[in-house]
Amino acid sequence: MTILKDVILGKILQIKKRKNINTGVMIKIKDIVGLPSLNYHLENGLTLSENVYRYSSDSFIQLFSEARQAHRDGLIELNEEDAQLLESTDIGEYVLFEGRKVPLDLPMLNEAEYKGKDVPLNKPKRGGSKKFYVYVRDPKTKNVKKVSFGAKDGGGNLAVKLDDPKRRKAFADRHNCDQKTDKTTPGYWSCRLTRYSKSLGMSRNYSGYW
Repeated sequence: MTILKDVILGKILQIKKRKNINTGVMIKIKDIVGLPSLNYHLENGLTLSENVYRYSSDSFIQLFSEARQAHRDGLIELNEEDAQLLESTDIGEYVLFEGRKVPLDLPMLNEAEYKGKDVPLNKPKRGGSKKFYVYVRDPKTKNVKKVSFGAKDGGGNLAVKLDDPKRRKAFADRHNCDQKTDKTTPGYWSCRLTRYSKSLGMSRNYSGYW
């Protein structure tokens, strides 16, 4: 049964790669033993950037350490954002400093300060000058930026449109979503709205682009 399961998962991954689909979640390719924090996130459909542990705690860092190990061993496939996080930082790695084990890189994943108030990063919300807004950290300036996106009075019944795979694909194709990789732009978030639709009051999240 395990072999059959691995074969099926492998075929699904090959199809997704051919279609250039980014699922927005981590995918377990093989059974994972001895990595409890990672298994919890996989079972609950959580990404690394949705780390459930207190920021900077041992458990918080351990999740990234486990993800690095599993990814290196070919046990999981990371989504675009999680892969970029591990590739652009050393979070989850440790060094010895004056006889102590010290964690490297602790990027502020969940909270930051914007105009004097604490705000969540990379979590779209309804409202603002347009239909939605999100706070992000500009990788060039390191400053926090508020990005507004979505036509305030447009979109019609958004939940109905999101439930229609053909409409989602048409939107993604029309807006070249696979080419939008800059988090500081409205287009990036418009294309990835489906990944956060449940937190915006809709029934569930959807994989892929819009």
